[in-house]
Amino acid sequence: MIPHTDLQWQALTWQQELKEAIRCPIELLSFLDLEPDQAESRALASRDFPMLVPRPFASKMKRGDRRDPLLLQVLPSPEELCNPAGYTRDPLQESLKNPVPGLIHKYHGRVLLIAAPGCAVNCRYCFRRHFEYSANSPSQSHWPQTLDYIAADSSISEVILSGGDPLLLNDSLLEEFIERISAISHVRRLRIHTRLPVVLPARLTLQLSNILGQSRLQCVMVIHCNHANEIDENLASSLKKFAASGVTLLNQSVLLRGINDSAEVLATLSETLFDARVMPYYLHLLDHVSGAAHFDLPQSRALEIYEELLAKCSGYLVPRLVRECPSTASKIPLTPYT
Repeated sequence: MIPHTDLQWQALTWQQELKEAIRCPIELLSFLDLEPDQAESRALASRDFPMLVPRPFASKMKRGDRRDPLLLQVLPSPEELCNPAGYTRDPLQESLKNPVPGLIHKYHGRVLLIAAPGCAVNCRYCFRRHFEYSANSPSQSHWPQTLDYIAADSSISEVILSGGDPLLLNDSLLEEFIERISAISHVRRLRIHTRLPVVLPARLTLQLSNILGQSRLQCVMVIHCNHANEIDENLASSLKKFAASGVTLLNQSVLLRGINDSAEVLATLSETLFDARVMPYYLHLLDHVSGAAHFDLPQSRALEIYEELLAKCSGYLVPRLVRECPSTASKIPLTPYT
């Protein structure tokens, strides 16, 4: 198989790129000039949580490198078949904070909407890899119930679109949804959590920029980027245009063993993000979801890395190190100096 060039991918729409995504571990390894291995166990690992990798994202990986940090995030591993104690299918107990289909109300003043049940990439560490999307499958028929819930609670000032990935909605549908949210007077902010721009930069369309930039709501886009190699010139250019349109751009990362578990890697990520007009926001400790234990680090090691990061970067380039727990009223900030 002859890989596509970057120029060929740029000629496709993001929807076409998604249709062409790689769904077989052996195909991904071959795409990267790697000898296929552990085919049976990788297939078993992807049975419960299928592999999905857009080719534009795969093209950012280093050919011939089995330890490429982007590859390790998306390639099904035999280690996923291990299930040590303390790792569960619903680590944040979101099922207990799910008052209407497609809506999670966990924190005061804000609600999270499952705007789309799927993603453009299936990251192997995803805390929602076992989420019951079948019971929370969003559709326009659910919108009235969801919007009525928000309208009835005047304490809700922020609506978070998540998923899956909300940017799987096309621009027209997303615009209609945002307009309906905007019609609720006590909602002031719209936050979109998305990995699509990182894996499919073509998703950052001019129409989407206009929708967010011209909304009555203050619009925040939180991209999910874990390594500087995920940000190429094409993505950086598009992000700068969104920032210029008035959209606040933030980034959240997950601290992952073997991928970004060093202060040097994290510092380079922060610098690269800031060059693209994106502020580092959160650095999450791994949620203890079944199938992802091999990515985890002891909290003590995370604090050591974070202390080194604080010494390397200006304060505004250092994301907040946090852990999320199901029973707390907010994310828990962690610091090496307490």
